[in-house]
Amino acid sequence: MGKMKTHKGTKKRFKKTAKGKIKKKGKAFASHLMTNKSGNRKRKLRGGEMASKADSKRISEALPYE
Repeated sequence: MGKMKTHKGTKKRFKKTAKGKIKKKGKAFASHLMTNKSGNRKRKLRGGEMASKADSKRISEALPYE
């Protein structure tokens, strides 16, 4: 059987931490129309967040060698 291939779309959106958790690269709703959003909301949209436990198994299967 051949090697598993890394899903390139998943590779661009997620990263595995040292402990094996899945970190999202960015949050949704932070790309445009920012003038309508409050400063507090925009601050919370900065940075990444961890993927949910339910999604982590599926994402890690798409990233076998990362």
